[in-house]
Amino acid sequence: MAALVAVVVFSALGGVAAAEPPPSGGATCPPGEDCEVRAERPGTQPRPAPEPGNPAPGPTEPPLRQCNIAALCPVDEAPPPQAETAQQVAIREFTKIPIKGPQIGIVPGPEAGKAGLVGLPVWLWTAVTPQTWGPFTATATVPGLTVTATATAARITWNMGDGHQVVCTNPGTPYQASYGNAASPNCGYRYTRSSHSRPGGRYTVTGTTNWVVNWAGGGQTGTIPQTRQTTTTIQIDELQVVTQ
Repeated sequence: MAALVAVVVFSALGGVAAAEPPPSGGATCPPGEDCEVRAERPGTQPRPAPEPGNPAPGPTEPPLRQCNIAALCPVDEAPPPQAETAQQVAIREFTKIPIKGPQIGIVPGPEAGKAGLVGLPVWLWTAVTPQTWGPFTATATVPGLTVTATATAARITWNMGDGHQVVCTNPGTPYQASYGNAASPNCGYRYTRSSHSRPGGRYTVTGTTNWVVNWAGGGQTGTIPQTRQTTTTIQIDELQVVTQ
């Protein structure tokens, strides 16, 4: 075991120090002298006595660190959650707003036994409700913020199943029997080929409604485009010419 060396440090402050129990090695202060006795290992320099009012040097506390990536932070160091903006609330809440594709009306209808003829008018329309044509209004509220949105249909694109489309910027006109073979005044179509070669002998008709969702809240405004679809089928037969 390394020997301990007694180091005697005399105080410059004057006065007589209280008697200290001697460390191993037996060194003591001379009578009447103000000193401090410490044990030091050989080969080391004596440490100066701390000055009055200054703590002795020692290990410092680790610096505080801030964790800015919440997913990688310990739970107790994660940054506080940021308040949502009106745009974030609108995108989260109003992309799932309960608006729909067209509630399809079509003549000739999709029922079995009903068929249209090549070259004759086909009528297309949707029932008009807040969820199929608008306006549909919804409100989302989070602490300190309320955002209101209004959804309005802009147009319906009808994919007629034969490679052609009809775009109607209105809901169309419901057909009535009194109209006979007249064409729709604002949303219709005429097929040039029969549907016999199609699966099930029918064309698949898809109506896609393009919605515009306008939102406002927290001093901000914006628009969220949305689309919704529905489908139906139609049978188209060849026009038969009967000669006498």
